[in-house]
Amino acid sequence: MSTDAATVAAQYVQNMTVTTLRDVLIWSLVFNYVILLVWFAALTYAHDWVYRLHSRWFALSRESFDAIHYGGMAVYKIGVLLLNLAPLIAILIAT
Repeated sequence: MSTDAATVAAQYVQNMTVTTLRDVLIWSLVFNYVILLVWFAALTYAHDWVYRLHSRWFALSRESFDAIHYGGMAVYKIGVLLLNLAPLIAILIAT
């Protein structure tokens, strides 16, 4: 990173306000929930196609496939709640 880029980055970090952080967390929350909803819709409406696609590469039973995706969605949702929603709520309470 050049000196000029480092200076610009440092100035941006110093100029970040609570409002900017709140906006970033809101958009991050929206973006992550859209990903979660697309994942859910793909498994709900195109389950057989997604299963056939994955079964080309991995030998999975339908039960294992469903359990892996269910667990993956649960972990992703917990991550979104802990890393986006909880800090957003804390900022909203604090301001």
